[in-house]
Amino acid sequence: MKATARAHPIQGLVKYHGMVDDELRLPYHDSISVCTAPSNTTTTVAFDDSLEEDRYVVDDETVEGRGRERIESVVSRVRELADVEAPVRFESESNFPTNVGFGSSSSGFAAAAMALTTAAGLDLTLPEVSTVARRGSASSARAVTGGFSDLHTGRNDIDCRSERIESDLEDDLRIVAALVPAYKETEEAHREAADSHMFEARLAHIHGQLAEMRDALRAGDFDRTFELAEHDSLSLAATTMTGPAGWVYWQPETLEIFATVRELRESGVPVYFSTDTGASVYVNTTAEHVERVEERIADCGVDTRVWEVGGPARVLDESEALF
Repeated sequence: MKATARAHPIQGLVKYHGMVDDELRLPYHDSISVCTAPSNTTTTVAFDDSLEEDRYVVDDETVEGRGRERIESVVSRVRELADVEAPVRFESESNFPTNVGFGSSSSGFAAAAMALTTAAGLDLTLPEVSTVARRGSASSARAVTGGFSDLHTGRNDIDCRSERIESDLEDDLRIVAALVPAYKETEEAHREAADSHMFEARLAHIHGQLAEMRDALRAGDFDRTFELAEHDSLSLAATTMTGPAGWVYWQPETLEIFATVRELRESGVPVYFSTDTGASVYVNTTAEHVERVEERIADCGVDTRVWEVGGPARVLDESEALF
């Protein structure tokens, strides 16, 4: 009862903010994202009766506290579905910076859910696996299905699951990831989202944004898709910054990147910025323009890397296991 899986993190395009149910991680509204590759998380798990207790290791460190609780919520769901009681050994590692706004929890819990369900002998579709991953991180549901994906809201696992949106943009999209390291508190921001006076305003317009985003993706309309994503990033930040804690994640480098992107766009380059919860920035452009864009973004004094659209979570063979 052992398996290894790999998943790519997500960039939120129309992002969810706040949860109706913190335990099941049911968001207030749908959300759409795109997976980024080759950034990934690899996870190996084994249900082993010889172990005395569960063991969780992420990036060579034993996980305790809230991080352990979130992993246990996914493990518990798999045990419930598969009727497995054996202790689990769990090891995971990512090949990109974590907790800086690049969606590491999404790839982490997507890989965990895929590895755990496979090791437990469950034969599930990707949307079904997404409901398991969602218990650790709502964004990870979309990392399970990969590409451009849509997590539907709901009050149960039949409704609240992710599905893929097919789009011609998958081949041409290039993402210049600009690393602006700064500590963030995503869970706390979600927990207090509804307390912002901007939250109801966001809910009022988000459904129109979602409909527009789905249509733009299916039409392969690059400018409309990423103009919407840029707008949603500003909307999300407004809601986050006006919550009780007044979270302000952006740093001076973040704002410099925004200005650089707008300068490039005014010169005719198809390029748009996007942020999740954090100071790091996704700069979305096309294959034709990516070298020029990366050069200009690097001039802002930040580390950059170029990512493409990533596929769904997948099971790896034994040769790639972490133990």
